[in-house]
Formats: sequence, structure tokens, C-alpha cells
Amino acid sequence: MQLMPDSPLRQAALEVESHVGAQGWDQPPRLFALVPTADLIAREPGLADQLSDDPDSMTPVEQELPGDRELEDLLTEIVWPDAVAGCAAVVERIMLPPEAEASLPDDPDELLAVVAAHPDRREVRLVAAVVRDGGSHSAVRAREPHDAELLEGPDLVPGLIEHLRRTLA
Repeated sequence: MQLMPDSPLRQAALEVESHVGAQGWDQPPRLFALVPTADLIAREPGLADQLSDDPDSMTPVEQELPGDRELEDLLTEIVWPDAVAGCAAVVERIMLPPEAEASLPDDPDELLAVVAAHPDRREVRLVAAVVRDGGSHSAVRAREPHDAELLEGPDLVPGLIEHLRRTLA
């Protein structure tokens, strides 16, 4: 197994995945601003003992989200201030194997019912993180088995990564 090259962005994405994962499944979408830890400590010295001592690290800061809209829709309206170096999002989704896609109905309501009942469906938690220079990192964990391996890479969830990048433009 090849290890991912480490970076502050990767560490932030893994921290977000661990934080959200510790709270279990069936959660709403979550959104985090990624702030340079050194900047945060400079503004809030009292937080220094709670944050990483790595001067290049980024600290995830969770954002409040309204519960009545899809994350992808909300992201079209978000523009981060310059103090935010990047952002990360976490969503839970149901995935089907590629061979199942050909038989899916076009009607959105029918589609939801078919996917929810499909015997090969897998529930997954998707994490995507991006920074202003275009870098990205993503992670995917299946709900079952309980000890499912965390898959990670720069572009495992390209659609969500692209939505997040637009918030930093």
C-alpha cells in the first residue's frame, strides 16, 4: 500500500474525518473553514495549548449550516474571506456499483426509492478539502463493515472538490 504524501491539507482533512466520524453516522452535511494555525494563535493566544504546534498546520473551524438546503446548493453562495486558507466539507451518501447505473430511473423520486432499496448500495462518508492554491485532499469511508478502511487521495470526490474550489475563487 502506497502512503499519501503528508501535508497540512491532508492532516486537516484527516482531522475533520476523525472528528465527524467520532460522532457516528446519519449526520447532516458539515462545513469547515481551514485557517492557518499560526494566524489563529496570533489572533487568539489563549488557544495555543489546544492547537497544533506545527507552524504550517491548518485548523478546521466548523461553520453553522442551515438544515433546509443541500450542501451543494449552499456552496454556490459562499465566498470565504482572505483569512481562510481553504475549506473542507463532509457529506454522507449512498453509492451504487457502476453496473447498477444503467437500470436507474430518470424520475428523482423513483430514483431515491430504487437506490435506497438496492441490495448493492453502500453508505459512505465523503470528506473533501481544498486550499486556495488549488490543492485538494479527499477521504472516503464506508459505513460497513464497522472497521472499514479509510480511502484517501487528492481527487476521490471530484464533484465536491470542485464545489469547494468555487467558494475560494
